[in-house]
Amino acid sequence: MMFDKDRSAGALTSEIARLYAAALQRGLAPLKLSPAQFLALNELWSDDGLTQRDLARRLAVEQATMANTLARMERDRLVERRQHPDDRRSQQVWLTQAARGLQAPAIDAADRANDLVAAGLPAAERELFLSMLSRILSNLRNARPE
Repeated sequence: MMFDKDRSAGALTSEIARLYAAALQRGLAPLKLSPAQFLALNELWSDDGLTQRDLARRLAVEQATMANTLARMERDRLVERRQHPDDRRSQQVWLTQAARGLQAPAIDAADRANDLVAAGLPAAERELFLSMLSRILSNLRNARPE
């Protein structure tokens, strides 16, 4: 009995994710952004002033990972941290003008990478594909560990 990676939903999805991440990295490189930074910025573009904890939760990453990403973004003057007005133990993360200026080109780069994933699929199949991926992701997020 052999494992057929070409008939494995997990193996195929993993390969898609790897190739998508590489395409996104290439698209963001001229902007000097990493995919992790892009994802954090994307959250802040829609909801500026989140805390590190909020960002980590929204992106499903560990606090330490988010802290490292934010430290690099602060170093690169993409974000600044300010004391939370209602919680002295917490800081809010705010976009700088430089980060706001990257929104359109970064989203364009992400859109181009996404277009590669679904290239050649008619609109109806693309919508079905996205719907199926969303359901699969929901299934995996809700699965109980064995």
